Amino acid sequence: MQAFDAGNPPFDRLSHEELDELRASLDIGYFKPGELILARGRPSELLHVVIKGAVEGRDGDALQTVLGPRDSFDSRAVVHGAAGEDFVAAEETLCYLIPKPVLLRLIARNPAFAAFFYSEISRKLDSFARSRLAEEGVETVLRARVRDARFAGAVFTDGSETIESAGHRMRAANVNALFVRDGDRTGVVTGMNLSKALVLRRLGLETLVREVCHFDLVAVAPDDFIYDALLLMTRHNKRRLAVRDEAGACLGFLEDIDILGLFAGNSQLIPGRIDRAQRLEDLALVARDIGAQVERLHRQGIRVDVIAEITSDLNRRFYARLFEMTAPDSIRGTGCLLLMGSEGRGEQTVRTDQDNGLLLAEPVPEPDLAAFREAFSGALDSFGFPPCPGNVMVRNPAWSQPVDGFARQLRAWIHERSPDAALNIAIFFDAIAVAGRADLLVRAKAEMISLMRGEAVLIARFAHLIESFVTPSLGPIASLMVSVGVGSDEIDLKRAGTFPIVHGVRAMAIERGITADSTAARIEALTAANTLEPDFARELLSALRVFMEFRLRAQLEAARRGTMDHESLLRPARLTSADRDILRDALRIVRQFRALLRSRFNLGAF
Repeated sequence: MQAFDAGNPPFDRLSHEELDELRASLDIGYFKPGELILARGRPSELLHVVIKGAVEGRDGDALQTVLGPRDSFDSRAVVHGAAGEDFVAAEETLCYLIPKPVLLRLIARNPAFAAFFYSEISRKLDSFARSRLAEEGVETVLRARVRDARFAGAVFTDGSETIESAGHRMRAANVNALFVRDGDRTGVVTGMNLSKALVLRRLGLETLVREVCHFDLVAVAPDDFIYDALLLMTRHNKRRLAVRDEAGACLGFLEDIDILGLFAGNSQLIPGRIDRAQRLEDLALVARDIGAQVERLHRQGIRVDVIAEITSDLNRRFYARLFEMTAPDSIRGTGCLLLMGSEGRGEQTVRTDQDNGLLLAEPVPEPDLAAFREAFSGALDSFGFPPCPGNVMVRNPAWSQPVDGFARQLRAWIHERSPDAALNIAIFFDAIAVAGRADLLVRAKAEMISLMRGEAVLIARFAHLIESFVTPSLGPIASLMVSVGVGSDEIDLKRAGTFPIVHGVRAMAIERGITADSTAARIEALTAANTLEPDFARELLSALRVFMEFRLRAQLEAARRGTMDHESLLRPARLTSADRDILRDALRIVRQFRALLRSRFNLGAF
């Protein structure tokens, strides 16, 4: 069976010897239209891989998926003893047939291949993330330019200054090296130079900088390659190089840790850049660094939930610093800066639109508030953060006001009971405090939950938002529409997958008075409260991470195209068969969760 496609995942994870063993065991099966190939709940002694034709996956009368060439079914029936659906030939179909004993031997020997057959989609996703070849390896980093390394800017001192003064200057600028001007000479003094002068040489604090600095600068240009910089560091035994432009002006120092950041990622370096930011232009560079960090981590095969956690931590520090730089004293002392939406839940990776607000302990002068609204939101605009379509921004007075007024606004939304009001409540429930008076947020959230808890009809209306969008099957209708040129087989991952999970869990959390911030923490709390079964809770969280992973891929692709208009759209036809299998599992779990929510909140009554 040499025609068997060894490049089709997960079979591409087999060695040459394992492929030979697999090919030697293959048979071919023919199935006529309408023939039941495998019944739901039944075990199977064969794994089927479609060669030609189409196979429908059905749950009773409901069509769940359509499998085509290179797709396989049903791993659950072979490995776990029960098919998840009925599999029926939709037309004349040919399949490769892989015997169960052969499959189990390969699974036992090859962990990467075995991951495809895990029952939990989270384990599948982890394995496929790890097996994804990094697009950005050592060779790519070495071909990067010096300017890509985000080196620190130049800070100068004079050779006639004392080493005490130089130490204070380093601390004020949060750097560990200064350029030294001394007549026609330019040198460098480092924190280590100062330490050695004081401790080893026992020099006094009044010692002049020119007596402890070095004038043997080794320099690179911003457009030089990183490998050139590494060669210079090795040749001259230097940990840092001066960066000079074409005119010879000193732009800063490139340090070994800056180059390390290109290899390992910049998450450990970005907080320092945030803290050192003195101007909005400095924060604009940090915002770009955070975006580049997301893509770098993804290329390195880091799990999407870990990427989201790292990115959220960096974004929160970023927003806190922007608040410090733009808020007048009257607001810094009485205000609480909020992040909401996916940023609030700690689930955002690639930045989308702004979701932020401000609570005040008491009214502040209107000119101060107006100036802050424009300065804060305007800065984010200039950094490339798109405005929120729903206007959930500090710039909007409804989302930046004293806490007493906002509490009245919450009560109005709760009593209004419209879809828009429910969406505003949902957005606020995800809020976290990133700067200022966190107690104001605690107070506002406590009042909201006290108003909603025990109000079964109100919470049911709130939960009904999940019916705003349909969770699709990977069925034939979309593919047929594509074939005749009147539609597309795109899935909106946010509407079909992420939103039903996030909002359904949110509604259940409000019902139980749970105030955890992230969806994962809410699922954990609901499980502890016996509201969700532990096994289903794990699968629900796994499904959420599947959608986050696929959406991140779509977002990065959209960013490379230069437009984020369709950043949440996925075309299943472009996925590998293994990825389609993961997506089918995730969509199945969402449909089960929607059914649970419909029953729990009696959504059919609306």
